[in-house]
This record gives sequence, C-alpha cells and structure tokens, in this order.
Amino acid sequence: MKKKIALISGITGQDGSYLAEFLLKKNYIVHGIKRKSSSFNTERVDHIYENYQKSKNFYLHYGDLIDSNSLFNLVHKIKPDEIYNLGAQSHVGHSFEIPEYTSEVTGIGTLRFLEAIRFLNLKKTKFYQASTSELFGQKDKRNVFSERSNLVPKSPYGVSKLYSYWITKLYREAYGIFACNGILFNHESPRRGETFVTRKITMFLAKKYFGSKEVLKLGNINAKRDWGHAKDYVELQWKMLQKKTPTDYVIATGKSYSVKEFINFCCNYLKFKIIWKGSGLNTKCFLIKSDGSKELLIKIDKKYYRPVDID
Repeated sequence: MKKKIALISGITGQDGSYLAEFLLKKNYIVHGIKRKSSSFNTERVDHIYENYQKSKNFYLHYGDLIDSNSLFNLVHKIKPDEIYNLGAQSHVGHSFEIPEYTSEVTGIGTLRFLEAIRFLNLKKTKFYQASTSELFGQKDKRNVFSERSNLVPKSPYGVSKLYSYWITKLYREAYGIFACNGILFNHESPRRGETFVTRKITMFLAKKYFGSKEVLKLGNINAKRDWGHAKDYVELQWKMLQKKTPTDYVIATGKSYSVKEFINFCCNYLKFKIIWKGSGLNTKCFLIKSDGSKELLIKIDKKYYRPVDID
C-alpha cells in the first residue's frame, strides 16, 4: 500500500513536532518546512530526524511563508496528500510590535499555499489551516463559542488569522479544495515556546524551586483561557482531514481557568505557600518562607498588561 505524504509548515514548532511524530507512527512520509536561519532551531524535531531519516520517511526543506516561490516549488515537487499549515508568527503580544510581518506570514502565507494547490490542480490534496480562538476576540453573552460565533479579533495576530480563516473557506467553496479550519483554543506542552505565559510561569517557578531570587513580571493574571494539550490537538487536526466532507471545527476542552488559577495550581504542586496582595496593576504575589518571612514572587508590569490577551 502506498504511503501517504504530508507536508507541514511550522514543523519546528510545538504542534509541528508532535504532528510529525503522530503521522510517522501512522506510516506517513513527512516533509517539513523550516526557515533558513543563522542558528539551528530544530531542537524539537532533531530526535525525529535521527530516528526516521535512515528510513527515508522524514525530510526537512528550507522554505518561508513569505516566499511564494519556495512554497510553490515544494508543493510541486512533493505533491503531498495532506498539507498542514501550522507556520505563523503566533505570539499575540508580538503581533502589536510587528503587525506587517505578522500579516505577511500568518495571513498571506495561507493564500500562497492555497494558490499553489489551485494552480497545480492538486485535486486530491487536502489542506488544514491552523486557526485560533483569537478569532473570537471577546466573550459573547453566553460565554460559549462555536463554529457559528461572531468573529471579532482584537489583535493583529487575530486579524491575520481571520484572513486565513476566510480565504480557506473561500477556496473550499470556489475551487472545491478539501480545506479545513481548525479553530483551536490554547494548547500547551513542554515544547511550548518560552515566551508564552504558561512556560514563563512554569520555568520561573522551577528556577525558584532551586533557589532563584528572580521576580516574575506578568500582565493580566485575571484573563482566562481554555488550555488543552498539544498532543491531543494534533490528532484532531489529522482527523479533520480524514472526514468525507471538509468543514471547520472548534477544538477546546470546554473549561477555562485564569492565569492566577494556573499559578496557584503550579505553586500547590511545588508545595509553595503563597499569598496575594493588591488588585489590578498593584497585584503582587508573595512566597511565604519556612521562617515566616515573605519574598516577592510575582508582580504586574503595565508593559505586559493588556485586557484582551495574555500570551
């Protein structure tokens, strides 16, 4: 039986590395796209390369979502059965600082893939677009989101993803491409980027456990998120492309927790005794030491404070 071929953008990221492992276990041939860089950034997939390169089931290629030619040439050469577009400038906070780059990569990058599929007339190629809960932007009256909820993004990242979402739907309807949007809520793992709030907190507390004297600066600790695990979510990405009819899906756990609750859970796991003082920008968290003295653990920095996002 002929092996299926998958092409993954963003393969060096959290989801890309887990998805590559998942597909290889299903006997796929996996091709990944990585950006050319002066430093190595493949630590999440190095073990995969070592395990599967000899079997000729895993390949890495240089490419970039802002370069139409590189994407077109790869799709033409590989002719994948499935394309997973996981690549993006995916940090919400950073998107305010680099909105144009975010739009080029996260928004127009999706169009470049879809145009390659259309132009090459790859009727059997299925396309997965990594969408995001940032599309919703704000709570509705019921505080419940579905595939029919209003989409009102509140960041350049969310707006770029909204373009990707609609262009994917448009190419599905206009050209008959098997294309799906996966509207995923936050999903975490040990491979999560260190600039994201969950990793900031866990890495800081781990250092504190071993005696660090640092103080963690955070933004809106009352912001709530629905957190799942990346391993579970990449399996659902694959399942979307195994359906008979392409459509869009929201993926979430259905439970949300605040950043403050996340901190409390982590501290409890480490058996840290903590106390919170103040509110808003004046909120501080103190570690109660064995002698009863207090050590400043966490404080709010207005530089990071945004009412609509935490990552």
